Amino acid sequence: MDMSIKQKTLDLKKRMQGALLGGGVKAIEKQQSMGKMTARERIIALLDPNSFHEYDLFVEHAARDFDMDKKHLPGDGVITGTGTISGFPVCIYAQDFTVAGGSLGIMHARKISKIMDHAMNLKIPIIGINDSGGARIQEGVNSLAGYGEIFYRNTQASGVIPQISVILGPCAGGAVYSPALTDFVFVVDKISKMFITGPEVIKSVLGEEITMEELGGARVHSEITGNAHFFAESEQECLNQIKKLVSYIPWNNTKKADAFPKKAPKSRQYKIENIIPTDPREPYDVRDVIRSISDDSDFFEVQELFAANMVIGFGRINGETVGFVANQPLVLAGVLDVDSSDKAARFIRFCNAFNIPLVTLVDLPGYLPGIDQEHAGVIRHGAKILYSYSEASVPKITIILRKAYGGGYIAMCSRHLRADFVFAWPTAEIAVMGPEGAANIIFRNEIKNAEDPDKVRREKVEEYKKKFANPYVAAAHGYIDAVIEPSETRKFVVHALEVSSQKSELRPQKKHGIPPF
Repeated sequence: MDMSIKQKTLDLKKRMQGALLGGGVKAIEKQQSMGKMTARERIIALLDPNSFHEYDLFVEHAARDFDMDKKHLPGDGVITGTGTISGFPVCIYAQDFTVAGGSLGIMHARKISKIMDHAMNLKIPIIGINDSGGARIQEGVNSLAGYGEIFYRNTQASGVIPQISVILGPCAGGAVYSPALTDFVFVVDKISKMFITGPEVIKSVLGEEITMEELGGARVHSEITGNAHFFAESEQECLNQIKKLVSYIPWNNTKKADAFPKKAPKSRQYKIENIIPTDPREPYDVRDVIRSISDDSDFFEVQELFAANMVIGFGRINGETVGFVANQPLVLAGVLDVDSSDKAARFIRFCNAFNIPLVTLVDLPGYLPGIDQEHAGVIRHGAKILYSYSEASVPKITIILRKAYGGGYIAMCSRHLRADFVFAWPTAEIAVMGPEGAANIIFRNEIKNAEDPDKVRREKVEEYKKKFANPYVAAAHGYIDAVIEPSETRKFVVHALEVSSQKSELRPQKKHGIPPF
């Protein structure tokens, strides 16, 4: 006798209840005892209330070897679906560590691939929450095939829709390459672990002992490798960071980020005239300058702990999202080096891909000299920032605050890399090199043959400063559009953004450029 609709509905609910339990009560309790949310709890905490719609709940693994045919893995260890964050639509997946350690088999991978395809077709961001022991060994090459399908989709989606990776557990071996291909990686202290080869392999091959935390913990990837963009102390803080990021970026590359109500900066707290010291050698925090011109003095910094001599992040000006790129005089005088060039270049390319105007604040003595930097490939890495600025077609506004010497002046979005507007404060110094170095070269013989070389050197340094350590020589050649009072900075930036809002450029037709990867 056929079951009635009521009986079938009850059967559906029973099946759903079993599937929603994932690896079961004990596995869930074990996950929570480690201070971790379950995959389902993470999705619910991140998305708007009642907005999550789950798909492929009843997918089953297809493995038959090594007694896998006797094992039932609910949802094959990954949860997929769609929802909203502050009304902003997203596709999402979360690996479920309570089910076979979140290991990736072919059906697990197909679920992820399917939701990624949805994201591309719907033109909305994809968020992936990683918490997995890696490839499901029992499925052999099928697991590897699954990873390959995901990596391919990451690459195809790059620059089309925002891709966000969240590491909330182990992410090892080949699995790490999906987050590496995405736009932003979030990590949590003591919970996130990322590495190609684990401590045991390193010990057996090299005889070196190292803990998982020391090898690939959240701090390692936030401070040393630069693989992570946002560091949090807890899972909830991490989820809040994602919510904030999503508010700054557009759904896809055909749109602009949503505009917010305009807000003036907190001028009492961040008075621009008081931020820059009178002594040109004294450091200051460039983030205070950013806050002095951004709406509500709000600045959402990206990769705060990595290559701190460069500051990047999002803010708003007159309600519109902008990307800030700034030298940080507090760290290494704000020089460009291998890591800071990589950090800025990738951010510039993200902003360009997603129609976010760039505001660049310049104060640096140039590229960092030294054998270590030369051998680390500062030429190749340093070229990335030149390439990314030259390639960017979004509105580009540059403000030279103090020092802009040599190659550093060119690289930080100068007129020569096609900045749309270049403004300079009266404190700006634009020259081939610093006054001391320049005087020693230009006046070498005079200094050498003088009765008092130190006195002559000081005189020549002052002479050079008067002639070149100012913005007026560059302004005379038209390389600077206006020398402005610091207090007028926001006004000039607001106007520059308004008049360049419909900017379009004709570029040579080509398949793609070849940046110095």
